[in-house]
Amino acid sequence: MSASTAQKQPFNTGENFAELLEQSFSEELKEGTIVKGRVIGRDREYITVDIGLKTEGRIPLYEFGHGESQQKVAVGDEIEVYLEKFENREGEAVLSREKALREESWERFEDAYNNDVTVEGTIFGRVKGGFTVDLDGVVAFLPGSQVDVRPVKDVSPLIGVKQPFQILKLDRARSNIVVSRRAIMEESRSAERDEVLSKIKEGSVLDGVVKNITDYGAFIDLGPVDGLLHVTDISWRRVNHPSEVLSVGQTVRTKVIKYDEDSKRISLGMKQLEESPWENIETRYAVDSIHTGRVSNVTDYGAFVELEPGIEGLVHVSEMSWTKKNLHPSKILSTSQEVKVKVLDVDPVKHRISLGIKQCEENPWNKLTEKYKVGDVIEGEIRNVMDFGLFVALAEDIDGLVHANDISWDKKPEDAVKEFKKGDVVKAKILAMELDKERVALGIKQLEKDPMEDVTLTKGKVATFTVTAVNDDGIEVEVVDGITTFIKRSDLSADRLDQRPEKFAVGDRVDAKVINADRAARKFTLSIKAYELDEQKRAIAEYGSTDSGASLGDILGIALDSAKEKKAASEKKAPAKAASKKSAKDSDEEAKAEKKAPAKKASKAKADDDAEAKEDKKPAAKKAPAKKTAAKKTTKSKDKADE
Repeated sequence: MSASTAQKQPFNTGENFAELLEQSFSEELKEGTIVKGRVIGRDREYITVDIGLKTEGRIPLYEFGHGESQQKVAVGDEIEVYLEKFENREGEAVLSREKALREESWERFEDAYNNDVTVEGTIFGRVKGGFTVDLDGVVAFLPGSQVDVRPVKDVSPLIGVKQPFQILKLDRARSNIVVSRRAIMEESRSAERDEVLSKIKEGSVLDGVVKNITDYGAFIDLGPVDGLLHVTDISWRRVNHPSEVLSVGQTVRTKVIKYDEDSKRISLGMKQLEESPWENIETRYAVDSIHTGRVSNVTDYGAFVELEPGIEGLVHVSEMSWTKKNLHPSKILSTSQEVKVKVLDVDPVKHRISLGIKQCEENPWNKLTEKYKVGDVIEGEIRNVMDFGLFVALAEDIDGLVHANDISWDKKPEDAVKEFKKGDVVKAKILAMELDKERVALGIKQLEKDPMEDVTLTKGKVATFTVTAVNDDGIEVEVVDGITTFIKRSDLSADRLDQRPEKFAVGDRVDAKVINADRAARKFTLSIKAYELDEQKRAIAEYGSTDSGASLGDILGIALDSAKEKKAASEKKAPAKAASKKSAKDSDEEAKAEKKAPAKKASKAKADDDAEAKEDKKPAAKKAPAKKTAAKKTTKSKDKADE
């Protein structure tokens, strides 16, 4: 075939160029996939990548890692990038190197996470709660608690240094990776820790560094393990806070005083390396011996006194003063104050010494017994007024108590206390002296005679009382001067219709029966009703019975007539006086007889009114026998009385 013939024949491969172009475009450039590109440009913020077909995109420089990772990328290098979009608003392809690296490394990180394999990374920045780590271009999060086995104040030596990390959490959906440096360090220290723990036993002496200080002690770094040095095991003398003796970073020598193999806890002590000052303590501080010490601490229940370095004793608040009671120890002693104390008890096993301050002074209560005795009358100033009584001065620092019940015979205790104030001078009688309890009981009312001594009332006795008050529930009467009692409405009369308090007035005198008498409690129960019922029973028993046909009025009328006759007989002995008194009394008795003897009143009405006599004739006839019977009894009783 000639050249001219070849030029005339068309080029034909049997393939459509448009289809090939579209196929190539769809295979190599697809959104959401990793494609290859070539670096064609670089500036301070971006790297420009050509992914072919005249399509370019810019990738932020930080997506290429930090430090050496960024320096490795140069113009002309071929790299893999992630195609997010073909074109943005500027007409550029949206590319990501970080996502491409994540996709490439994801399977490798998943294998490392599942198989507990470490990965290499570099700490390059600080964020809230921790740090950022570059894992071959993939950014991971390192929590602050996972940097080291102990808190690290300065992490600058760790930044920019390539080191191993353990993947703690991996979330592919959220593209989140959490790593730990502490896990690597703990793993490397585990073998060393087991070796150290195998050698530790109680009594071992170990050197360590103060790692942390708390209110209750300090944690000592012993290398792969930590031990606790309690504040009470730092020194034999009192240490209020570990910071008084120790500081973070200080090297100390300690002794293992306890080791728990199950929990791997180590208790350390520093004072155990020194000789105990409690050796032969009973010899140096014998019971009842007196020493001088310095107050080292004051609490709510007492004060600690340092007798020598490492030896302290407790002075309980009750052992501070003979007379100052109910005071806070800080009101009596102060820190650093020098005091004289007496040894009350020594416990060398528990390392305790009980001390007393008041025992070094003479007991003022002993002098009080020489000056006063029960029954003496004293005069003193009221130092304090309480709801329950008065405190009266007996000596310089000794008070006696006048209880509220011992202030007045007739007033209520709460009212009697209110009549006194602080600073008043009063007289009182000594009622009791309890030196073992350091108490003196006084009484003011005991200076006067008890009104109850003049009261002769006993249960069942009848007496006359004066009304002092009237209210809806009854009346109040005076038993004796200053002592009153209350008669209830239901006890005002035997007749229920007559149980009316309003019929009484203040100043009236009434007869009543004593139902109950409690002299100790100064309480009396009185009843007018009981008195009236007793009088009715007595009249019926003496002058007649209602069974005979006579009414109660008839019987009471006869009783009154008998009383009049007896009265007349006694008045014959004094005719001059009897004449005037009899006329007045007869008129009164007749008026009473008219009220209490309806039978007599009916007979008088019969004589005056003939019309009513016919109607009253029959009842009068019926009552006549009863009257005769009563009259016979009256005659017999008079004869006996005359005899």
